[in-house]
Amino acid sequence: MQNIKENEIIEFKKKHPCGGNKWKILRVGSDCRIECTTCGHQVEILRSKLEKNMK
Repeated sequence: MQNIKENEIIEFKKKHPCGGNKWKILRVGSDCRIECTTCGHQVEILRSKLEKNMK
């Protein structure tokens, strides 16, 4: 289990359709809200899936 904090910038293995792969964590819990730093799109994702997709 990785240590994830709010306002931290993380990098995913795959790119977002806009071309960016860096995301800012807005909220942490059993599910997390993240925002693409390139286009500003926000997504709610399960913490387990988030940890799996991080570089």
